Amino acid sequence: MNIVLYQPEIPWNTGAIGRTCVAAGATLHLIKPLGFRVESREIRRAGLDYWPKLRLVLHESLDVFLASLPPKASVLVFTTKSRTSFRAAPYRDDSYLLFGRESSGLPEDVMERFSGSLYRIPASPEVRSLNLSTAAALALYEGLRQVGLDPQ
Repeated sequence: MNIVLYQPEIPWNTGAIGRTCVAAGATLHLIKPLGFRVESREIRRAGLDYWPKLRLVLHESLDVFLASLPPKASVLVFTTKSRTSFRAAPYRDDSYLLFGRESSGLPEDVMERFSGSLYRIPASPEVRSLNLSTAAALALYEGLRQVGLDPQ
């Protein structure tokens, strides 16, 4: 499976997501521009000594990422603006789980493009959204569970 972060802003979140990807055997895709340098101390600290083991793919833009997708790619988009639970998402072992920026989520044109593939992680109304690294971990491990690929 693949975690895709659209223009992530916070290095600690990305570092933690990278560590989760290593634990789960997933690839991390980062769509530029980033709010930090990939080689920064903060991202390495959050990713601990696992960061060098991460399968990391950098994309210069959303268009470059989309052009890199295989035909009939499974792109599942996670947003607080959906009513469909992430548990109902049609995960595949090669799915791309797309998450937006910490401050503003995904642009409207991306939401429209993938309007049939929008999912949310339920949370209490007192909370606007979960932390990005928490949301990515929940979605990834739910996907792995559904396709029978829990890491050993």
